[in-house]
Amino acid sequence: MNLCLSNSIKVTDLTITAPGTSPNTDGIHLSDSTHIDITFSNIGVGDDCISIVQGTSDVSISKINCGPGHGISIGSLGKYPNEKDVTGVHVSNCTIEGTDNGVRVKTWPGSGPSKACNFTFEDIVVNNVKNPIIIDQEYCPGHKCGAKAPSKVKISDVVFKKIRGTGTTPAPVKLVCSSDVVCENVVLDDINIKHVSEAPISSTCTNVKGLSVTAMVNPQPCSTTS
Repeated sequence: MNLCLSNSIKVTDLTITAPGTSPNTDGIHLSDSTHIDITFSNIGVGDDCISIVQGTSDVSISKINCGPGHGISIGSLGKYPNEKDVTGVHVSNCTIEGTDNGVRVKTWPGSGPSKACNFTFEDIVVNNVKNPIIIDQEYCPGHKCGAKAPSKVKISDVVFKKIRGTGTTPAPVKLVCSSDVVCENVVLDDINIKHVSEAPISSTCTNVKGLSVTAMVNPQPCSTTS
């Protein structure tokens, strides 16, 4: 489903499926849209269950079962020139299972300037997810981007709250931000993610300014933001 240039749309009670190995099969894709409410739906695909790209604002996503797929993503952003800002996305009460990513913000290196801000991800259950919480400003599928300049998409005011479950990698929390426009005002609040096999886990943070940690956070939050 592709919502483009849309205003005041409610999407509910959908079932969207595609093989988990099928490329570029986003379940619901939003661009240049505002006042969008997506709820009570089951999405299992080969790409993002829901993707939110340039020019989109005021989005509410709730009660989604996602998997297989690549999780619920803001982005990718910055692939094309003159992209518009993305603001005001609230994701809550979702279950994400057997996916590559959980909740994600992704931007391309070498992008033009734009803003991505005011995002909240809360009350999320992740089961057997490779990257449960991820900001990736070095997004480059296939690793064919070469030595491009850092992303110029400014990410700020992002809250990850009440996210719990299991991951399948040593670093279930990855905040990899741009060296040109560092991430600001990122909050980790009441996070409890364990490795699916009880192996040791940690967090990865790069170029994060103003990382706030409240309540319990597992894995331990990054001690440095270099």
